Amino acid sequence: MNLCTVDLAKRLIQFPSLNPPGEEKACSDFLASTLKNAGLEVETYEFAPGRPSIVARKRGATDAKPLTFTGHIDVVPLGEKSWTADPFAGEIRDGKLYGRGASDMKAGVAAFVAATIAQTENDAPLKRGITLVITAGEETGCEGAFHLARNGLLGPSELLIVAEPSSNLPIIAHKGSVRLRITAKGKTAHSSMPELGDNAIYKIAEWIRRIEMHKFAVPAHPLLGGTTASVTTIYGGQNINSVPDSAGFTVDFRTIPSHEHRQLIADVQGLCGNGATIEVVTDFKGFATEPDDRNIQPLMDLLEARLGRRPTPTGAPYFTDASALVPGFDNVATVVIGPGEAAQCHQTDEFCYVNQIEDAFNIYGSLIRTMCK
Repeated sequence: MNLCTVDLAKRLIQFPSLNPPGEEKACSDFLASTLKNAGLEVETYEFAPGRPSIVARKRGATDAKPLTFTGHIDVVPLGEKSWTADPFAGEIRDGKLYGRGASDMKAGVAAFVAATIAQTENDAPLKRGITLVITAGEETGCEGAFHLARNGLLGPSELLIVAEPSSNLPIIAHKGSVRLRITAKGKTAHSSMPELGDNAIYKIAEWIRRIEMHKFAVPAHPLLGGTTASVTTIYGGQNINSVPDSAGFTVDFRTIPSHEHRQLIADVQGLCGNGATIEVVTDFKGFATEPDDRNIQPLMDLLEARLGRRPTPTGAPYFTDASALVPGFDNVATVVIGPGEAAQCHQTDEFCYVNQIEDAFNIYGSLIRTMCK
């Protein structure tokens, strides 16, 4: 099967797999069919009706753990600003492939799908197998990846490559996230007689100040720094002339891998006191692979050969499907490396450089040849 990587990326962009509402099925069906026709074993698993993720395998001749690639096919909505390019056409202009999902992250999915097919289309058996995990629902909480992990559908893995946008440079750690909704109760009264009430907004205002000033007693990570907190919404009261008897806010903590979320939540409860009701909205752990981990050295070696220097791995402040898949693959060594540009994620006129897509195809293909043949 002669599969052009850039043409495949264009075709994937032409599926408007928006999330919300969650319209991945047509794109997923196309990829599942493409992989089946190329001789891979393909299974699809829905975490919700019409929301399938794919696990595709090319078996190896030995019992060595497979090399794994992963990416998601859902994309965020277009936003209010008008696009200068059709967001679902896959237009190429000035060396850039435009469209929603071009960088985040259909170019990465296209690159590892095309590389896998190119390296497995002859009859020579692989020594080490390859697993492709293509997920739905990443943008709204990694639902597809968590579904696969929680249901034991992944199997083993020697190395996990996450094809999220990194300009084809290695990221070996990223933060997690725990998002909390914190509410306060008070007592209503006429606003002309505030002493008769108990103002819930005053309570959360004080709690927000305490969270803003707090420094968690967790040593910083060398690539990620420390845990951060961002208050993201606030609400309370019903009318302008009544003391509010309820109020709340949400806060997004971006955590380093060593920061236990249960302890973080306990610390926040202590900061706010027993009057605060805390609800966990989402809970995603980060990951960190050591720079000298032996399983990432084949990738680092081939990047050094391509670049003429050994790249310095970095960390990222956001999270990816790795939050679900790293523990799902028994804490597998993991590198985020993909052709997209991180700054293009969720942007109007999102694009990916065409040469970066081609480079990703070559990097992934070289890694397959090094590890699996």
